[in-house]
Amino acid sequence: MARSNRVSLATVQLWLRRAADKPLEQVDWSDRPSVPGHVARTDPGLEALILSLRQELKETSVLGEYGAEAIRRELIARLDLARRVPPTRTIGRILVRRGALDVKRRVRRAAPPQGWYLADLAARKVELDSFDVVDGLYLKGGPELQILTGISLHGGLPEAWPDVAMTARKTVRALDGHWRTFGLPAYAQFDNDTRFIGGNAWPDSIGPVIRFCLALGVTPVFAPVRETGFQASIESFNGRWQAKVWARFWQPSLSELQAQSAAYVGAARGRSAVRIDAAPPRRAFPSEVIDPRQPPAGRLVFLRRTTEAATVSILGHRIQVDPTWPHRLVRAELDLDANEIRFYALRRREPTEQPLLAVVPYRRPARWGL
Repeated sequence: MARSNRVSLATVQLWLRRAADKPLEQVDWSDRPSVPGHVARTDPGLEALILSLRQELKETSVLGEYGAEAIRRELIARLDLARRVPPTRTIGRILVRRGALDVKRRVRRAAPPQGWYLADLAARKVELDSFDVVDGLYLKGGPELQILTGISLHGGLPEAWPDVAMTARKTVRALDGHWRTFGLPAYAQFDNDTRFIGGNAWPDSIGPVIRFCLALGVTPVFAPVRETGFQASIESFNGRWQAKVWARFWQPSLSELQAQSAAYVGAARGRSAVRIDAAPPRRAFPSEVIDPRQPPAGRLVFLRRTTEAATVSILGHRIQVDPTWPHRLVRAELDLDANEIRFYALRRREPTEQPLLAVVPYRRPARWGL
């Protein structure tokens, strides 16, 4: 019947319910709109009073409450007729309909993809390894520990190296062993600790970690200072390591702690084996001997937020980026082969739009060699 009359099955079922057991000539087949003929509205004067009370309570309420429930309490106290006062939900709908809550509504946007600040990383074409150092932990009666931790962005491949003093040289040896085992990522991300970025006694000072990465063709990436999100994966792993290893085994010797950490890391890799296997491929570690003392070449990436004057600090140099981009994120790419720094705009709201802001010449220091 529905097909022959070219209507939906729901319409036929509606007709059947309306007809019920009545004879067909007694059934009212006229259209009945689903919208009620009369919509009960609150008196306009009462709506105006609700809006004025909201503003008044916002300024004078001792409790600092001026929402729908507080407005209803005030209406009952003033009108002394609880039956005539609209319920709390009705008052809330009045506030929404009259635009009283427009400026308070929070807009929630979708988070950008992982590694959104680098296009090939966000597209899962390459992998990034994040590294950090956990300080402030002490063995019972012993010296301070410094734990170098690492985890890959897409694969979640973890690693941890507990030690007494994690220097730049020890960091290089740790990275060497890790990458010989698992292969080279396209990027290695660090914070701005001097063990990673190098000394700050003079400009253009780059440390052994940067030189080692560049010699292997791995691009170092330095996260912005005091900026959340960019180091989320490594900070999360730091918390898990402290909770699952340190908090449970804090009294043993350093060798026992290292053994317990290795067991935890191995178990974590086994649990994440599917994710690790699905990560972007890594390059094989080169068979030739790497000399990190050779003049650096390649690219360094600095994620920074500009100042009110739209400047950033790169390797001890204060550089003007773009006067129209103050207090904003930028990606600075130091190209050591082209001797220039390229600045790209970054916005979490539009992660795929990263226009070029400026290109600044860079002069290599003489002590780096030719």
